[in-house]
Amino acid sequence: MLTNMVPRDMLEQVARRFRLLGEPVRLEILNCLQASGEMNVQQLVEATGQGQANVSKHLRLLADEGLVSRRKEGLYVYYRIDDPSLSGLCLLVCGQIQGQQNAGRVSVEETG
Repeated sequence: MLTNMVPRDMLEQVARRFRLLGEPVRLEILNCLQASGEMNVQQLVEATGQGQANVSKHLRLLADEGLVSRRKEGLYVYYRIDDPSLSGLCLLVCGQIQGQQNAGRVSVEETG
């Protein structure tokens, strides 16, 4: 019996999540948070080379969707990844893309 890849009642939510992850700046922010565990906005600005307003906007969107959480410490707000599925999802997609790229190289080498 075939099952839907995405349950019909979740189509909008899943599409919204993929749109959110479809922005390179947000992926770069998530990479930084994955590597460091927790960072404040200024640290993310320095790490990504993006402007403070841009980083803050993307963090707000990620936090609103529950992908990152924030905690305030003095004057600083620290962010961390709050969705344990993100790492696995990104590794899965990157592995698939890398596999396709490697397959493309093999067929070019075989024909060349």
